[in-house]
Amino acid sequence: MKTRGMVAAGAAVVGGVPVAAWGLTGRQDHEGLPASELDYAFQPWGVGDGVAAVVGGIALVGVAVGAVVLVRGVRRGVLDPRWWSVVGPLVVVGLMAGVGWRILTAGVVGANIGAGLLVVFGTPVAAGLVVWAVARSVWLIAGRRGGGRGGVASHGV
Repeated sequence: MKTRGMVAAGAAVVGGVPVAAWGLTGRQDHEGLPASELDYAFQPWGVGDGVAAVVGGIALVGVAVGAVVLVRGVRRGVLDPRWWSVVGPLVVVGLMAGVGWRILTAGVVGANIGAGLLVVFGTPVAAGLVVWAVARSVWLIAGRRGGGRGGVASHGV
């Protein structure tokens, strides 16, 4: 049960960050013009800013609760602290995804330069972080199966 709780808390943190970032960032449309006169790289979802802020706030509370559970798990020896090297990069990718979606769906006049920069520079960074997180998690799990000090709880690190 302890392992499932740590996995659920990690999922709450990693899954909640992009939702919180998206909801709390708000629309990034060009001010002073109606939406019909703006250009969009991608059409934004039909969710009002108030609803998005509430959803983002709820997600932020879930992230905070999940982070507290993970920290307590590390302090009690239930979670190997090396798993932060998996959770941390995924949190950064989630933050990039949530804010990035707001950039991609921003209403602008002309070209959305931010969207182009995000795709050109953000995609390789996000891909690298995901590859790192997957490789690191495989390494930690393989260390546990091989009798090493990997796995969820290291019991003595």
